[in-house]
Amino acid sequence: MEAAINHGLIQIDDHSQIKSITNVSGGDINQAFQVITDKRTYFIKGNHGVSSDFFRKEVQGLTLMRETNTVGVPEVFYYDQPTDHEDGVLIMEWVEGVNSPQTLSHLGRDLAHMHLHTSEHYGFHEDTYVGTLTQPNDLYSNWLTYYREKRLVTQFTYAIERGRMPKQRREHMEKLLDRLEKWIEPHPRASLLHGDLWSGNWLAGPDGKGYLIDPSISYGDHAFELAFTELFGGFSTSFYDAYQEVFPLPANYEDVKPLYQLYYLLIHLNIFGETYGGSVDQIVNRYGS
Repeated sequence: MEAAINHGLIQIDDHSQIKSITNVSGGDINQAFQVITDKRTYFIKGNHGVSSDFFRKEVQGLTLMRETNTVGVPEVFYYDQPTDHEDGVLIMEWVEGVNSPQTLSHLGRDLAHMHLHTSEHYGFHEDTYVGTLTQPNDLYSNWLTYYREKRLVTQFTYAIERGRMPKQRREHMEKLLDRLEKWIEPHPRASLLHGDLWSGNWLAGPDGKGYLIDPSISYGDHAFELAFTELFGGFSTSFYDAYQEVFPLPANYEDVKPLYQLYYLLIHLNIFGETYGGSVDQIVNRYGS
């Protein structure tokens, strides 16, 4: 990995001495490092066991969010393509700051402003990744159809292939999919969504500003994004209050929230196994029995 880091730094004309390379937390997929040179401090991810476009698609998502001039997003300096045998790297600015009492309320407000940036279509023009799974995409004129076919059905199919859909769970899931129009609106605003927004994918930067990292970008119902932020905690009441001052959630949000959380629970079921089966069952039993 050190050779790949050196190569990447040369590509951005940082020929200065490397003072330190320190392993840091970077998720389950990539190796991650704080790299300090005489010129500056970097956050560098590395991997050789992922698709060649893995870092390109992450950079694409970061760029789209950054271009809204709303939320904090790390600056990207360089990325290359991993292969089966050679490491690829993604080089970004090192973001460090203080999590002030106002950080989460500001992040809520900034996220709402990002969600006000919209598209004419739902989904995305190319496939992305969510964790280690490929997330098939396409552009749709109907959010209900996109969410059913490209999100829920995709993960449902993965679960069947992995043997994680016992008979009753599968039957309830099929009924839920047939009834989805009772709760999901077909034409909400097509907001720019981070797509994987849990507490591990934001951090406090300079002056306490919130920064978003590791996107799985798409366009869709902003309630879908907010539902995931509630699934595993990590966001304060002030975050949601500030968000709703800018972009209120729909009146039926509490009814639709479990259906949006179901997508992420299916992902966790597919990646981590039956630990998440009970949570999936609670939702499919409620909406599909």
